[in-house]
Amino acid sequence: MLRTRVWTALIALPALLAMVLFAPASWFAAFIAIVTAWGLYEVGAMTGAHKPAAVLSLLAAGGGSAILLAWAPAHLWPIPLGVTLAMLALVERVRRGAAANETAAARPRPGLMILGGLYVGALFPYFALLRNRSGGVAVTIFVLLLVMASDTGAYFAGSKMGRTLLVPRVSPKKTVEGAIGGFILCVVAGLILNQLLVLRWGTGRTITLSIAIGVLAQVGDLAGSALKRSAGVKDSGWIFPGHGGLIDRTCSMVFAMVMAYYCA
Repeated sequence: MLRTRVWTALIALPALLAMVLFAPASWFAAFIAIVTAWGLYEVGAMTGAHKPAAVLSLLAAGGGSAILLAWAPAHLWPIPLGVTLAMLALVERVRRGAAANETAAARPRPGLMILGGLYVGALFPYFALLRNRSGGVAVTIFVLLLVMASDTGAYFAGSKMGRTLLVPRVSPKKTVEGAIGGFILCVVAGLILNQLLVLRWGTGRTITLSIAIGVLAQVGDLAGSALKRSAGVKDSGWIFPGHGGLIDRTCSMVFAMVMAYYCA
């Protein structure tokens, strides 16, 4: 299993970075459209959206949000903000103990399905919106690498020093020490990458954005875990062997991408 996880990471990461660096804007937008469609499929599978009416509701929530954002994202910031707040409310709900059990995982969950559809449809398009704008390639690489730094720092700090559980009902393996380690490495990586990517940001702005990305990466990870726990599943899917599904691998990125689109 460990070998599978390592090889999956070694293949997926360079492929994603290559797409960001070299794909024409239209190709990258099409790629994100496919990714969004697959994310909606995972939401449907998790929440039991098998009947035609449920599938149509999921497509309306997710696809409608994606189309609106592609049309006028600068003026529709309340949509991702509202979805983000709803996902945070879901994290709090799970933290208080309201989560599905595994035996109920196959039952249709309309409210969770709609929220999951909005989560994917309203947030995933920002990968393309950010990357395809002027100067967006460097900023997208910056965000992706900082999120990876946050995940790496949290993993190693949690493994070596983790004692205090962060939000056990949402993510039982995350610790306060791991969160601090991820946060510190994210800020350090931000200061280094600002120079390497020639972003020309001042130190203050770089630190501020790195702090925001570090926080949002960990909050996003908790939101993804809350979505899965509410659905009563361990992984969102199977597309990445050893890692789970698409939502498993992107949940720590989406909030950071949205923030970077409006603030970076």
